[in-house]
Amino acid sequence: MLKYMEVNEISKQQLIKSLRSRSLKADESVTKSVADIIEKVKNEGDKALYELTERFDLVKLDSFEVTESDLNECIEKAGKEFIDALKEAKENIEEYHKKQKANGYIITKNNGVYLGQRVIPLERVGVYVPGGTAAYPSSVLMNVIPAKVAGVDEIVMVTPPDKNGGINPYIGAAAKIAGVDKIYKVGGAQAVAALAYGTETIIKVDKIVGPGNIFVAEAKKMVFGLVDIDMIAGPSEILVVADEKSNPVHVAADLMSQAEHDKIASAILVTTSKKLYEKVEEELKRQCEYLERKEIIKESLKNYGKAIICESIEECIDISNIIAPEHLELMVDEPMQYLGLVRNAGSVFLGRYTPEPIGDYFGGTNHVLPTSGTARFFSPLSVDSFIKKSSFIYYSKEAVKKDGRKIITMADKEGLTAHANSIKVRL
Repeated sequence: MLKYMEVNEISKQQLIKSLRSRSLKADESVTKSVADIIEKVKNEGDKALYELTERFDLVKLDSFEVTESDLNECIEKAGKEFIDALKEAKENIEEYHKKQKANGYIITKNNGVYLGQRVIPLERVGVYVPGGTAAYPSSVLMNVIPAKVAGVDEIVMVTPPDKNGGINPYIGAAAKIAGVDKIYKVGGAQAVAALAYGTETIIKVDKIVGPGNIFVAEAKKMVFGLVDIDMIAGPSEILVVADEKSNPVHVAADLMSQAEHDKIASAILVTTSKKLYEKVEEELKRQCEYLERKEIIKESLKNYGKAIICESIEECIDISNIIAPEHLELMVDEPMQYLGLVRNAGSVFLGRYTPEPIGDYFGGTNHVLPTSGTARFFSPLSVDSFIKKSSFIYYSKEAVKKDGRKIITMADKEGLTAHANSIKVRL
């Protein structure tokens, strides 16, 4: 099920080209449709939202707002076992993200000069959460908790209504536990437009985060600049570095944990053992048959499943750094000894008993990760995603007299005489 690949420069470049080509690109019809939706919401506000919700979600709403009573009903429907798991996951995610909080600083110099930096939370953030078959309560925790830790004043969540005019109970339960301030039953590109421009009901936000389909992704691209966004996520991906001691049952299971996301998800095994690769192949065929999403898994592995045999673990990691995977598993003894060699990966899972789903749901690290090779320059969603930094500086009269001529000289060289003049008038 995994296509075997010889290691050479040509094959590496072909693999990278193949993986990068998976990025979801909207065709002209999608782009036009999204642009029309955004313009309609911008001009008509709530009226447009009601019309579009009835058209796309096939439900007529009287109100977008999700009440406290609705959320309590979600908690009840979700069940105690699920709620207990959510609460413990929340604690783990909070503990991890609290370590990311940054502090401002101040530098004091002679002659009455000081300068520094402030760290300021964003005022209002919008979180998009898909509904229906792609409903992921874990994404609520991963997007909301870092924003709460950062100190964001107000977190607004939007999610599509179900056919009965309610919301997915597991998403509602996660939102209540995570501490979302306001929830609205609206989805698709129209929800993104409402967050970006505001309507009579929904106040506009400063940043929009959260996953969505091609229409949501395109809408986020179009409103970027008016508001900030997190990232445009591509198809899911996993790369497993494994040695001859690795359990093929575990390796196969981990590869399929990402292959089940999408027919264009990628699952790559990079190993020092051809024997392990052969056993993993057998396990993929065996395990796949009893999994619910086996057709998606088979298609994903057929299109983007790869196996690469290397001479050493170091060479395996070199190849991983070129690919820059969203999820990287180091299924080796003493994985910390190799962690320093990893330059490009969204999140790294160390050892033989740290499968990727631990990070997806419970461990505490964030599962909103850079994809499609962007781990070369992007970072996971974090507390830093929900803050901004502002600089400040103070010069006394004496300090301006001391440094003024140097500033004038620099301004004159750039031909900006008005810059120079604002210093001259103070000398």
